[in-house]
Amino acid sequence: MVGSRWSVTPTGRRRGPELERAILDAALEQLSTVGWNALTMEGVAAAAHTGKAALYRRWPSKADLVAEVLRTGLPPVGVIPDLGSIRDDLFRLCVRMRDVMESRAGQALRAVLHECDHAHADRFHDVIRAGLHEPAHRLIGELVRRGIARGDVRSDATGPLVVDVIPAMLMYRAKVCGSEWADPDIAELIDQVMVPLLRA
Repeated sequence: MVGSRWSVTPTGRRRGPELERAILDAALEQLSTVGWNALTMEGVAAAAHTGKAALYRRWPSKADLVAEVLRTGLPPVGVIPDLGSIRDDLFRLCVRMRDVMESRAGQALRAVLHECDHAHADRFHDVIRAGLHEPAHRLIGELVRRGIARGDVRSDATGPLVVDVIPAMLMYRAKVCGSEWADPDIAELIDQVMVPLLRA
């Protein structure tokens, strides 16, 4: 009996994945409310009701923690069902991409990129590339090939620049012009740029 008391976990104490999830949720909440510059490991630990050492055992720095928060928090772009035309397929993809960047983690990521210094910006750009741009590029390529097989995309529309157009336009208008992508704007991008570019 005496030895067994050391193996009893105190009531309510979290470990492993449960604790990590609480820390990541607290860090995302901190990012959303105070931003990158004011976020501290101490503040995240307090919000997660754990000790600061629990954070540093998993993430050596604030940048490591924030990168993990953003990487795991961004919703996946997912798959695009065959909607019968390249126009409808690409419209659905653009809506998905917009929704990723308008998610809580996506908004936090954009805020972080505006606040952090150049040394950290490249790391968070990597999160965008891995979580949004690379999956989108792969999907656009798949949708174009689907359209070629269906007959509504010309057979030579397979160059690498074709898959760059949508991500480049979305990022340019969002970052340089400060524009939000409402559904009519996405439809205009597809109807006036992508469909003429790809039409068979």
